[in-house]
Formats: sequence, structure tokens, C-alpha cells
Amino acid sequence: MSIRLTRRAALLLLAGAPLAPLPAPAADEKKTAAPSTKADDKGWKPLFDGQTLAGWKRTEFAGGGEVRVEKSFRDGPPAIVVTAGATLSGFNWTKDAPKTNYEISLEALKIEGSDFMCGLTFPVGNSHATLILGGWGGPIAGISSIDNSDASENPTTKYLSFKKDRWYQVRLRVTPEKLEAWLDAEKIIDQEITGRKISLRPGSISMSTPIGISTFQTSAAYRAIKLRTLKG
Repeated sequence: MSIRLTRRAALLLLAGAPLAPLPAPAADEKKTAAPSTKADDKGWKPLFDGQTLAGWKRTEFAGGGEVRVEKSFRDGPPAIVVTAGATLSGFNWTKDAPKTNYEISLEALKIEGSDFMCGLTFPVGNSHATLILGGWGGPIAGISSIDNSDASENPTTKYLSFKKDRWYQVRLRVTPEKLEAWLDAEKIIDQEITGRKISLRPGSISMSTPIGISTFQTSAAYRAIKLRTLKG
């Protein structure tokens, strides 16, 4: 086997000078390590490993869009991307989930579309409900359903602006007495549920249980999905 030397290296060898070690290859700054699957010091446990849909599956909504993992979404951290479908599109958790005394947190970004960018379905005791962000043409946030009234017509109804290409921090808290939700630093839901009927809106959203994230005719991305249990 022959070894080819550069002219400079050959001259240095002839002169008896030592060759300087080659520099180590620079690290790729765009690569982001996958999040740990262990709970942090505040009890938050990641539900997205940053690499795959492990623990999740694409929800089989009729006409639903694609669900994929992008390991560097827009040159940033990993994200799960949902493309717009005919109506609902999304993905749901395939493992056990707490029924009460817990919080879910995630970041959501609307890519394109005119309806909700995030429909977060979650357990409430022996039932389920959905936190809607940007429904009914874009401005409505609220819980579907309370006493058979959906997010557009119950006490949780809010009118908010959801801009494209902007990450929103979403946090939901479920206890036996209350449903609470925050959008960034603003508390948008503070609903007593004692004596109330909590249920899903009739239709295929029931496929999102026990925990699911969906859109309606809208493309969106999600990252930093995590959950923690609360002391009763």
C-alpha cells in the first residue's frame, strides 16, 4: 500500500521536523441531541424522543394528512409535523395516560391553514375533552365539550389570534375540580368542572384518545411534548 504525501509534508520529513497533528473535525452546530426520556427535576417526562413517533401513532382520520418527524425543523430542534388533510389530521398516544392530577405541556406552530392548529385531546377522569386553539375559522380557543356545549359556545370560549410561523407554548392542567390552560404566559382557561358533564365533541375526534394532537384543514408542527403528574 503506497502513501502519498503533500509536498510540504515530504519536505518536513526530509528535514526531520515532526508533523503537526491534524485538527479534529468541527462539530455540526445544527445537530440537536434528542431529549432525554427521563423525568427532569420538576417531574416533566418527555413524550417525544426527538427521533421517532415512539409511543405515538398517526390517527387514522378519514382523509387525514401526513404525520412525520423532522429531526431539525427549520434548522431548529426536532418536531412532529402534521400536514393538512380533508378535515382532521393528527397523532395520538398509544400508552397509558393519567386520568387526573397531571399537566401536559408542548410547543405548537401553525404552518398553513385557516382553522385550529392544535386540538389537544386529554383524559378527564373517566371521560375526555379537547383543548381547541384556533378553531371556527381561526380565532376561537376553548374546551370541547362542557355540558354538551363545544368550545365555541361554553364558558371557556376565548377569541385569540394565532399567527403563522410562531411557536406558542401550551400548558394544560387537569385536576378533579378544574381544567386550566395557559398560552405562553397567559392563563386562558380556568374552568370549574365539579358537577359538570365533560365529554368529547361528537365525531371522529374520539379516535384521538387517550392523548392526541390534531388539526383541522391546517398544517402545524409540535415539539417539547411532555407530561408530569401532580400530587393529589
